[in-house]
Amino acid sequence: MTENVLVVDDEFRIRRIVEMALSDRGFRVTTAASAEAAEEILTKDTVDIVVTDLQLPGRSGLDLLSHVRRTQPEVPVILITAFGTVESAVEAIKAGAYDYVLKPFSVEELEALVVRALDARPGAREMQPPAAAQDGVIARSAAMNKILTMVGQVADAPTTVLITGETGVGKEVVARALHRRSARREQPFVPVNCAAIPGELLEAELFGVSKGAYTGAVKDRPGKVEIADGGTLFLDEIGDMPLSLQPKLLRVLQEGTVERLGSNTTRRVDVRVVAATHQELPRLVQDGGFREDLYYRINVFPIHIPPLRERPEDVEALAMAALERFTERMGTHATLGAEALGRLKAYSWPGNVRELMNVVERAVILAGGGVIDDLELPRQIFLHREDEVADESAAPGTVRPLSDAVASAERAAILAALERTQDNKAQAARLLGVSVRTLFYKLEKLDLR
Repeated sequence: MTENVLVVDDEFRIRRIVEMALSDRGFRVTTAASAEAAEEILTKDTVDIVVTDLQLPGRSGLDLLSHVRRTQPEVPVILITAFGTVESAVEAIKAGAYDYVLKPFSVEELEALVVRALDARPGAREMQPPAAAQDGVIARSAAMNKILTMVGQVADAPTTVLITGETGVGKEVVARALHRRSARREQPFVPVNCAAIPGELLEAELFGVSKGAYTGAVKDRPGKVEIADGGTLFLDEIGDMPLSLQPKLLRVLQEGTVERLGSNTTRRVDVRVVAATHQELPRLVQDGGFREDLYYRINVFPIHIPPLRERPEDVEALAMAALERFTERMGTHATLGAEALGRLKAYSWPGNVRELMNVVERAVILAGGGVIDDLELPRQIFLHREDEVADESAAPGTVRPLSDAVASAERAAILAALERTQDNKAQAARLLGVSVRTLFYKLEKLDLR
């Protein structure tokens, strides 16, 4: 069944843009221009998620949130808000909203938030085949089951957790599983990608802004640390956090206090921090790119997620789960042919789970309601494996330098993302989980211009 998104905004242009973007993604979209109209739709139609502007004519988005929480508490609500009303959005999150986006927002950002909100619903299938997943993590391999055991052991401790692994292995999925198993599960889970936000904006995003801190700061605004008070703050790609901000994060971890940009007022917060990175933090520390004291403070309980090529037992389960997820979302009945499944299991997946999800989504679209075979699989599924075999036969028994192996994997992942997005750099960066700036740096470094 295709999930129905209710979009509520009094501006026709925004309703239309969001409707087209989410429809292209495979959702069924219903729109309303007011809270009253939205409530009428909620009484007549099945709605899976509500996306609403905070400022509406008549009753506000907060009133609509209250109505949804009272009548359909299982339906997540995402708020669209302007800079000046962020405090209201924060209060709404504490009152049960899933998250908010700031105007002006990108439709890709909103799409990703909608998908995450739907996957976070209690009882959601979360890409899982029958009896396969725990807390959204599909674990057929011994390695992933060991990780789930570790998650259970540390979930209720106040300990800071550092999740490491290559891009696309599912670090945020594990972080969310940890939050859901903890006593903080009813409080906010607040993700921040340190690589996706320019350094000059990351301080305000994380720690908040005091009125008058800079031109345009006309009102106090809390940061993500304060929004996560009582819950979990997930700092993805923490290795990309500027050195200048690391002492402020260290203070949050050591003293449980935060100061907004431009303010000397100290605020107490109760936040459980889970950090993640694909980088080698010890090397960054050695090179002076990361504070040693902060590294030891976040590396209290490390969890390493191995790449998908090292746990082939998970490939079939992940592929079948993704197939179920995307066919349901798109309202089709595609099935995975045996030969295509064999190809997926033989591939080494340099882009890890994220690449597998993208390949299956593309195949479902191309296959329509039929059987997915080799024609629906991208060419790298065939070429990459043949190149690997050729390399192995050319130099039997040799060991490649680690830097060469990493560069080869990065090159393959970037090429796959560029092919998947028809050379759209911004979309490719999102698929790879890096900033556009990082992608251009990699293109230059790997001579892929």
